[in-house]
Amino acid sequence: MANMLNLKLKVWRQESVDDGGHFEEYTTTIADDASFLEMLDYVNEQLIADDREPIAFDHDCREGICGSCGLMINGQAHGPQRGTATCQLHMRKFTDGDEIVIEPFRAAGFPIIKDLAVNRAAFDRIVEAGGYITVNTGAAPDANLIPIPKDTSDASMDAAACIGCGACVAACPNSAANLFTAAKMQHLNLLPQGQAERYLRAETMVDEMEQFFGSCTNHGECQEACPKEISIDFIAMMNRDYFKAKLVNRRRFGQKKVG
Repeated sequence: MANMLNLKLKVWRQESVDDGGHFEEYTTTIADDASFLEMLDYVNEQLIADDREPIAFDHDCREGICGSCGLMINGQAHGPQRGTATCQLHMRKFTDGDEIVIEPFRAAGFPIIKDLAVNRAAFDRIVEAGGYITVNTGAAPDANLIPIPKDTSDASMDAAACIGCGACVAACPNSAANLFTAAKMQHLNLLPQGQAERYLRAETMVDEMEQFFGSCTNHGECQEACPKEISIDFIAMMNRDYFKAKLVNRRRFGQKKVG
């Protein structure tokens, strides 16, 4: 049987990117088997019933897949449960009488749209810069035609688990996006299908990332906050490929700017 929790919420409210923003306080009573987003839904129902503006926040699949639900909860990206997106967090992680501080992800690369919703378009630009393959493969090859070592395929799948939520950026004291960029790069760079554009991909994606986000100084907070627990080892792989790309692309393209 579910227990009921009486909670005090401090929620960041901001009308637009140009608004200064402020915290507003709310109280609510919710069952501990409800999800965190269901709790916010219930608070919004109360606000609408009182003819007040509901809290804006991102959500979609609510299954830990789409990455749109990221929030800072008591100073932690996605909240207190490791390896969990906000939508997978349940209220049983809190206790009766708790005060919960809810904020948007804080980073210059993620301008606030409204309240708890941020614009993650900078992530899209990084993927557009090189997170794809354009090899003309023709007809679909037979299964297992290209032998791939299991440790390589496993590493690629681990990187591909990234849902692009932005928790790595929010947790990093430098607002770096290296873990996201490394994951989106290495799930292709590790596989045979990604080799044709490996070094062009490495240079263009990193250069695009650096336009919006800070530099990595190996704090490791990104790995701890990631709901898919993606390893910072991928950042080392990205740095290796980026260094080699500067040499390879210079030989291929001369001094002409790549990208």
